[in-house]
Amino acid sequence: MPVETAERVPAPGQRLRGVPVSPGRALGPAVRVADPPAEPGPAPAPEDPGAEAARIRPAAEAVSRALRERPAATGETRAILDTTAAMASDPALLAEAEKAVTERGLPAGRAVHEAAGYFASTLAASGDYLAQRARDIRDVRDRIIAELAGEAAPGVPEITGPSVLVARDLAPADTADLDPSLVLALVTEEGGPTSHTAILARSLGIPAVVAAPGAAGADVAGASVDGETGEVELLDHAPPAAPAARPRPDHQVAAGATADGHPVALLANVGSAADARSAADLGMAGCGLLRTEFCFLEAATEPDEDTQRAAYREILAPLEGKPVVVRTLDAGADKPLPFLDMTGEPNPALGVRGLRLAADRPGLVERQLAAIAGAAADTGAEVAVMAPMVATPEEAAWFAERARAAGHPRAGVMVETPAAVMSGPDLLEAVDFLSVGTNDLAQYMFAADRLSGSLARLNDPWQPALLRAVAELARAGRDHDSYVGVCGEAAADPLLAGVLAGLGVTGLSMAVSAAPAVSHALAQHTHDDHERAARDALSATGPDAARRRARAALTPSATQE
Repeated sequence: MPVETAERVPAPGQRLRGVPVSPGRALGPAVRVADPPAEPGPAPAPEDPGAEAARIRPAAEAVSRALRERPAATGETRAILDTTAAMASDPALLAEAEKAVTERGLPAGRAVHEAAGYFASTLAASGDYLAQRARDIRDVRDRIIAELAGEAAPGVPEITGPSVLVARDLAPADTADLDPSLVLALVTEEGGPTSHTAILARSLGIPAVVAAPGAAGADVAGASVDGETGEVELLDHAPPAAPAARPRPDHQVAAGATADGHPVALLANVGSAADARSAADLGMAGCGLLRTEFCFLEAATEPDEDTQRAAYREILAPLEGKPVVVRTLDAGADKPLPFLDMTGEPNPALGVRGLRLAADRPGLVERQLAAIAGAAADTGAEVAVMAPMVATPEEAAWFAERARAAGHPRAGVMVETPAAVMSGPDLLEAVDFLSVGTNDLAQYMFAADRLSGSLARLNDPWQPALLRAVAELARAGRDHDSYVGVCGEAAADPLLAGVLAGLGVTGLSMAVSAAPAVSHALAQHTHDDHERAARDALSATGPDAARRRARAALTPSATQE
């Protein structure tokens, strides 16, 4: 199916096809989220640059204050609002904007736009969960620019009755206090399977479709949304609200298993101590991906071993006695860190990143491995380590040798490249386990930037080629009696989680908020049922057909997951 790039404004009665990211169906009145303010121009130059620059901080403080004063339903909501508020008053962002006014003569709005653009680009290049913070920066930018212009803050308008929310995109602050009883479904023009909107919708059990071309420009009164097929029908009238019945899983997660007791480990993706505590409180089996970049992001020089050890210890402590997989530093020219002093590359996403950094900096990974081993000893967590961006068995063996020398009994690698998929059996001769990063693997398999909304369909984790790659890796795991897990957003889709289990994956690592729905979905069917769904999905020629076949292979109750 060709990628749609032409901009168009759909008319009422028209059907759009986007990427389904949270299942369920809904029908109801449409509430459209207004687009952010227009990009400010570089003129006219301010008559008094000092006075113009002085407008920026009060505007940013007003935005920060408004975000902090918004009511929060949960601790997680409060954390989202506080994080966005902190970004609005970030000294580095504001200083960069003020400098653009005083040194380049830009109006305050344009200066904020350009300063935020620089920071957002840096985060977007970081990939993984950090790329989602770029959306936060752009949200903060738009709020400050609106404040400078004396306009209403962008965001979700007041919702007075059950409605379908339609937007170009949604920032975390837009959705932090959404009421699932009022929001029937989410439809966005941008975003993809790993976007904030997708993660939020799955965690709240709200049907959602992203990357629906033209949705943001539609002037419609109502919408019908199918979060299973990705179809959105625009209506010229506001129909009575009709959400689909969806079971609300219990918020406690038992050890993951199918209906007949086949175990599937449910693990958490963790990037902070708060994540680790949430995973432990929810009863998850452990952590399948502990990201360590947090320890390096603000560092002008490489943190020493003691500093790293203390940082890792704080996250590992809530997971005492549970298995934790720690990924070593995933950085490089596409994820710049100040102390790495890396030169520019023509195509950094295909350049020196992940384990490749260690080729001429072996001490970097060796010091990190020592710090992780020390934190594991301090806390009693059952730590294994894995390396990112591994393409060959030689690289895997190089990492395993250093991991074991640092005292780690188990070493593994991320599978994010087609070469690693094809080398699965050989990789397992060198390491103890594999963890499939479906987000990056899809990006490299389909040569499609995963941050591009227009390419979201290619990055759909239901693509049969991607499922076949996972099946091959699971087969290699069975042959070597080794763990093969999935730690991309694919693991957070309740229906797809069952398919992955049917393919032979032994563990699923996901955002903590997704675990209850995945646990519930796995427990509704036997392992044989999930295997049948997996076989049918593998035989499809596209992601939509794969979804339909998997759902049809399961009992009717599966259609409500």
